[in-house]
Amino acid sequence: MAIKEKIHGNVAVLEISGKLMGGNETRQITKKVESLLRDGVKNIVIDLANVNWMSSTGLGSIIESRRLITDKNGVLKLSAVTEKVKSLLMITQITNLFETYETADQAVASFHQSSG
Repeated sequence: MAIKEKIHGNVAVLEISGKLMGGNETRQITKKVESLLRDGVKNIVIDLANVNWMSSTGLGSIIESRRLITDKNGVLKLSAVTEKVKSLLMITQITNLFETYETADQAVASFHQSSG
């Protein structure tokens, strides 16, 4: 698993690629989110376009990231959720926790629309 960070104004996009299964990679996501929050970035998009599999532990890291962000009055949005990941969100009945967008650009734009 790899994470690329891109900053678009006041929004960070974390592009995750590979399998999000557990262990070190799940800690990488929450550590990256904590780092962004320390830097004052509270609006974060997790782009899942290149995630080909996610376990419940991987999902837990995204839920934990959401908690960290909302505790700082920020917002976490998801983009490009693959069918496999979407089914995991539906099975666990947590689809309503996340705003999801087709692309990272649409998710970033939604922050600017809601703050205007």
